[in-house]
Amino acid sequence: MKNKIATGVLSGCVILLVVACNARKEETAAPVIDKEQIKKEIQSRENEFAAIYNAGEMKNIGYYADDAISFFQNRPPLVGKRAIIDFLKADLISNTDSISFQTNEVFVSGDGGQVLEIGYYKVVDSVHVPINSGNYMSLFEKRDGRYVCLRDMSVSDLPFKDVPVK
Repeated sequence: MKNKIATGVLSGCVILLVVACNARKEETAAPVIDKEQIKKEIQSRENEFAAIYNAGEMKNIGYYADDAISFFQNRPPLVGKRAIIDFLKADLISNTDSISFQTNEVFVSGDGGQVLEIGYYKVVDSVHVPINSGNYMSLFEKRDGRYVCLRDMSVSDLPFKDVPVK
């Protein structure tokens, strides 16, 4: 009789252990990340940014996070969404150029919360003659269900022109 009770208790403990281990494995399973879908989402953000910029309407841009920092060429970093938008608005006053972006690669964090994008940009003048092009990197973070840009920087692929040293 003691043997049957001991076997029953032991069997119960083994079943409990198996169930507990299986439940823990399910909890720690990494979320499934659809990299191609995220790439499409980032490209959509880039297209939206280009459309707003090209239309000259910088007031409704949701591309940048409030705490974003942008590293434009030949100037100190622009800190905060307001500073970035003010810079872009000032740029729009004196030009009729259009910009386009192409997302080439995305590197997605394990939980999908952050994305590093590597892409290509092209600027054309009012008659669609290319005047600048290059590569960029942008770091996005998902906030309130949507990716926003936290950091970005770009570099032109045009030949470097010497700048006089003062």
